[in-house]
Amino acid sequence: MTWIDAEDIGIALTEKFPDLDPLTVRFTDLRAKVLELDGFDDDPKASNEPKLEAIQMAWYEEWKENQG
Repeated sequence: MTWIDAEDIGIALTEKFPDLDPLTVRFTDLRAKVLELDGFDDDPKASNEPKLEAIQMAWYEEWKENQG
């Protein structure tokens, strides 16, 4: 996964942090969580606010679906 794989990252974050509301996560913490994911392989310096926002929204959509 790379920074542009927002949907895949969102799914992985939902699996790793099922009880964490993505909208409560600051971008600095989100970046750290993404870097910890198995299968993530991109330059840590390549992240930026639009990419993190896309990841957060994808994560939120996945999280919402799982709250049922």
